[in-house]
Amino acid sequence: MTHLSHPEPEEPRDLVGIGIGPFNLSLAALANPLAELDTAFYEQRPGFDWHPGLLIDGATLQVPFLADLVTLADPASPWSFLNYLKTCDRLFPFYFAERFHIHRAEYDAYCRWVAGNLPGVHFGHQVDAVRWRAESDVFEVDFTRLGTDGEAEALGRTYTRNIVLGVGTEPYVPEPLAHLAEAPGVPVIHAADYLRHREALLAADHITVVGAGQSGAEVFLDLLRHRPVGRERIHWLARTEAFAPMEYSKLGLEHFTPDYTRYFHALAEPVRDRLLAAQWQLHKGIDAGTIAAIHDELYRRTLHGGWPDAVLTPGVRVRAAGCLATTKIELHLEHTQQAARTRLTTGAVVLATGYRERPLGRLLAGLDPYLRRDDSERPCIDDQFRMVLDPCVTGSVYVQNAELHTHGVGAPDLGLAAWRSAAILNSLTGKEPYPMPRRTAFTTFGLHEPDHIPPARRSQVLAPLIDGR
Repeated sequence: MTHLSHPEPEEPRDLVGIGIGPFNLSLAALANPLAELDTAFYEQRPGFDWHPGLLIDGATLQVPFLADLVTLADPASPWSFLNYLKTCDRLFPFYFAERFHIHRAEYDAYCRWVAGNLPGVHFGHQVDAVRWRAESDVFEVDFTRLGTDGEAEALGRTYTRNIVLGVGTEPYVPEPLAHLAEAPGVPVIHAADYLRHREALLAADHITVVGAGQSGAEVFLDLLRHRPVGRERIHWLARTEAFAPMEYSKLGLEHFTPDYTRYFHALAEPVRDRLLAAQWQLHKGIDAGTIAAIHDELYRRTLHGGWPDAVLTPGVRVRAAGCLATTKIELHLEHTQQAARTRLTTGAVVLATGYRERPLGRLLAGLDPYLRRDDSERPCIDDQFRMVLDPCVTGSVYVQNAELHTHGVGAPDLGLAAWRSAAILNSLTGKEPYPMPRRTAFTTFGLHEPDHIPPARRSQVLAPLIDGR
């Protein structure tokens, strides 16, 4: 293995991004026109890749196309989705298609276009360690350049005044099924790998889908559509008490605004934790259109008499699992409301059990002595998306989609990507290259005096609430 031959800048960079998913790609795109910033973004994968296993035909984003990488911060940006369509000569077809929610595959193609044309993004670079060098007031970042086969080719090091972490999430596999998901040849896969295993799954004599979020619904619907009528042989199981729709009312969506994010961040830690547990339907439910499509498909299969061989059961958890012979999987199930237990034999399992934040312990081991943590040992993150560090560290470590516990349900939402990126760049530069909206919601989420209410009206609006009238 060699050291990289190309020289790093003589001066430390202003910002190094670790990970290139949609959120750091948004930050890179909005940083691009800021000539005063020297930035670089590193990603270990060979190219941009957004949930390839779930780019199912017809699956759409759950946010409008305006929630692209830049538009909600800079509608005139050359990196907007509409400009992407223009460069592809598809603007008029899109106009006549009248699509507000675009296909996931199209969003993926748009992000690939940005990543392939934006300077300063480096794929095939794995960041290995981050350290603080107090003597020079910079972060030291070690990385490995990887070949097309994923093997290490060269080592490198760069220095930066600030870092932004955008390493994303990883598939979550429940503990009772972890040993099967890790075993070679056992057909227990996470939905993140669904398309890669789709043909083998369809060939199974019986399939079980576990998980009642949007991914579980889309996988179940796709399997159902491709199984013979009357011989579907599919189970769909969920821990939730119902196959529940996502909250998508106009005022409900205001939980995904900067106003709510600021309100949530200001709450006490125990209150935030209680709220997050209760708000699952804001971001973990199923799109109403997908629920309707599932019901339509099930109903269609009753038109000539009989019922489809599909079992949909909420309120069920998998207690344990094991292999029977070499081709079957046995799931030990418990219905939480009935306090009843049973066993299910199936030929394949798809785990639509969601994602968890990637652990940062190894990457940030060199910064651990400087990190401030909350009562649950999670990193403290301030209102500008910076990890709270010891005052002796003069640089900042920003985070993207690792602040659910401090900033609420909007943390993983694509609709807040451009606003958060703009907030980070405003904080980083100490200026306001991206002016922020003063108000983003009709809802006032607390009894404090919101700064968007004119002073003359604050007493009229808030006094009745404070006085209990």
